[in-house]
Amino acid sequence: MTVRGGRTAMAAVAESPAAAAAAEDREPQRKAVPGLESQRRQIENGENGRGHPLRAGESWFLVEQHWYKQWEVYVQGGDQDPSTFPGCINNAELFEDQVNWRLKKGLVEGEDYVLLPAAAWHYLVNWYGLEHGQPPIERKVVELSSIQKVEVYPVELLLLQHSDMDTAHTAQFSHTDSVDLVLRTAQEQFLVSPQEETRLWIKNAEGSFERLCNTRVTVLDAALKTGQVVIMETRNKDGTWPSAQLPAMSSASEEDEDFQGQPGICGLTNLGNTCFMNSALQCLSNVPQLTNYFLKNRYLEELNFCNPLGMKGEIAEAYADLVKQAWSGHHRSIVPHVFKEVAQEAWQNHKRRNDSVIVDTFHGLFKSTVVCPDCGNVSVTFDPFCYLSVPLPMTHKRVMEVFFVSMDPRRKPEQHRLVVPKKGKISDLCVALAKHTGVSPERMMVADVFSHRFYKIYQLEESLSSILDRDDIFIYEVSGRAAIGENSREDVVLPIYLRERTPARDYNNSYYGLMLFGHPLLVSVPRDRLSWDALYHILLYRLSRYVTRPSSDDEDDGDEKDLEDKDNLPKPGHVAGGSSQDPGTEQAGPSSGVAGGSRAPVDNSPGPSHWPQRARRKHLFTLQTVNSNGTSDRSTFNEDTHAQPYIAIDWEPEMKKRYYDEVEAEGYVKHDCVGYVLKKAPVRLQECIELFTTTETLEKENPWYCPNCKQHQLATKKLDLWMLPETLIIHLKRFSYTKFSREKLDTLVEFPIRDLDFSKFVIKPQNESAPELYKYDLIAVSNHYGGLRDGHYTTFACNKDSGQWHYFDDNSVSPVTENQIESKAAYVLFYQRQDVARRLQPQPSLSDPPASPACGTPANSEFMDIN
Repeated sequence: MTVRGGRTAMAAVAESPAAAAAAEDREPQRKAVPGLESQRRQIENGENGRGHPLRAGESWFLVEQHWYKQWEVYVQGGDQDPSTFPGCINNAELFEDQVNWRLKKGLVEGEDYVLLPAAAWHYLVNWYGLEHGQPPIERKVVELSSIQKVEVYPVELLLLQHSDMDTAHTAQFSHTDSVDLVLRTAQEQFLVSPQEETRLWIKNAEGSFERLCNTRVTVLDAALKTGQVVIMETRNKDGTWPSAQLPAMSSASEEDEDFQGQPGICGLTNLGNTCFMNSALQCLSNVPQLTNYFLKNRYLEELNFCNPLGMKGEIAEAYADLVKQAWSGHHRSIVPHVFKEVAQEAWQNHKRRNDSVIVDTFHGLFKSTVVCPDCGNVSVTFDPFCYLSVPLPMTHKRVMEVFFVSMDPRRKPEQHRLVVPKKGKISDLCVALAKHTGVSPERMMVADVFSHRFYKIYQLEESLSSILDRDDIFIYEVSGRAAIGENSREDVVLPIYLRERTPARDYNNSYYGLMLFGHPLLVSVPRDRLSWDALYHILLYRLSRYVTRPSSDDEDDGDEKDLEDKDNLPKPGHVAGGSSQDPGTEQAGPSSGVAGGSRAPVDNSPGPSHWPQRARRKHLFTLQTVNSNGTSDRSTFNEDTHAQPYIAIDWEPEMKKRYYDEVEAEGYVKHDCVGYVLKKAPVRLQECIELFTTTETLEKENPWYCPNCKQHQLATKKLDLWMLPETLIIHLKRFSYTKFSREKLDTLVEFPIRDLDFSKFVIKPQNESAPELYKYDLIAVSNHYGGLRDGHYTTFACNKDSGQWHYFDDNSVSPVTENQIESKAAYVLFYQRQDVARRLQPQPSLSDPPASPACGTPANSEFMDIN
């Protein structure tokens, strides 16, 4: 939808008649047009002239941008160049195909098309014509949020018939079309007579179905979206609806299929002490005016779907169903399920078993509706509750901090703060980082670094839930040709550790210990350069930012340079992804980072037995294959294990002190994104309650046993509030536990101190003359400070006699003002119904001083800021 482009298009059209008239004699095939002044008056001063404002229901037309620009060139050139003549209007580029003539998705006004009001469109068609076979692209103006917009993309619905759920028909509707038009379109499509009674259902994202009761509203008001499934259901001849027919009644329905009796002579099954109800229904059914009112569907015109205190027409529709079944003449008796007095009976039973002041004060009643996804069996129960445990809307995003290590040795590691899907994968982390660095995600490897070693190297498909917020995550740039454990790649990635050789506490200092330090690296190495000396120079280059190269005077090359290209490393295999250690090797403590004794001299550290001996020359450091923890040297290499060799860079203390800059090595820079904060928007308490009453699908761990299917099902369940107590306790579910994570939600919940209105949440028929029965005032708040494992509880409470709020913290009590009560620590809220508060309010005698207003703010009270 768009509002742009109208005036510019109109102004250009106003110039058209002159060009068209001038070219009339030269191009006899062109249509004759009126004179310039006549056309200009029509366009500028007519009802649909230039500057004409958008009005709901008006038609506007799309014209392909390229054709329109060509037409502008033509009219602006004064018809001097016949080659600029645009020809017929051609909108072919705007369609997906030339069969259904559906618009391409994602068209942009000003780039792909222009919008013209009806008058301008008709002038252009009259002057230039429309490409043969092409339909005009007419769109309506609709009003959305008090703004007039041209509806470029109408709503496309999938229409199905209840009796044939496999055949769908696609139809387009304007947002301003009524739902009744959708119903009539479905009737025409499926050849159902308008005299037959039909109704519509929509399929929700959860897979459940919901009635479209009010057909008088628009497609926009009904919240219908493109791609949504709409199902038309036709009432049976016996007055029943196919979707409402209970499976248990199937045998009875078959018996009554051929029954033809006197309409209205129909019994009502006793559902258990419901004879009084049946008697009343029979009396009503035999009032001619009332029965005709329902049989002829006149009640549909007077249903009130907007009254928040009403039942949205449910009672009237239920009674209409009963009357139509009773007067169809196809039933000997029917079961009045919809009128059973189940709620009151359940409440009385609960009261008899739980008669106490606690029940009288704190207990309310739920209505629980469970629907089987296979057979559609509906189970309705009424259950008591002592408090409402409402969920908090949770964000689907997560902020993660990582360090990016570039292949460019001159760049310091960069700290980034990335926003990723909470249930995303490692690949999502790489994609988010790529937006900051410009490095392709395919050139990234993610690792958890702990105590100077790789605790885990992640695969792209692993879940982000395995990474905790406290983990140090490093993302390394590697060669696009590189991979760990893939022999088909030209490069291989080697994990590199840094170790310092220190004398062990031995009597003769002949044993050496090795201490891990610094940050490990993942280095891409070409397979054709897998030699000790080549690897040495590659690593020297990668460390060049904080390792000084020795001068020529410091390095004694000798006659050993010819040995460099003869010392080849073996081809690496697969890297262990976790923190497992090689069995049978000597390990150091997890925090010390010290490897056990190695007698190897510094210039002659042996590699695997079948690796060639390294050249004896004066290097800054030596290289050694180690296990995944970097704590034990590997003197042998077993190809059968396919174990990826980790490489350790071993430094002598004097060489490290001389050539290794520790300050520079630990340096890093912060990317601008580190300063970003993912703000958590506050939520209203009413949103939490709405979320509580939303239909949900049961999880695999908690299925529902369907008595009709005779098996457990992942049914849909909806909890509604049927009756609320005098004192309502609302528990905010701040502690989130899933199989992937545990966290405390510190979302600020905005809750009213006065006039919390539950009238739209309570579905029991309400007493409209007493609105205070559904309004509550806050009287206390329990706060929780801390996290998952520990915390501290405090309380805000309003004194019933003085109306003053106080803050209770163990033995400390202090007065506070109302604006301090709302905080992120609020955990349990206590509300009192207004009619109860008025009933309990003491009546002061004439000698008593004036009382403070209930839960008010006294003057001169001290307060403290605890938010």
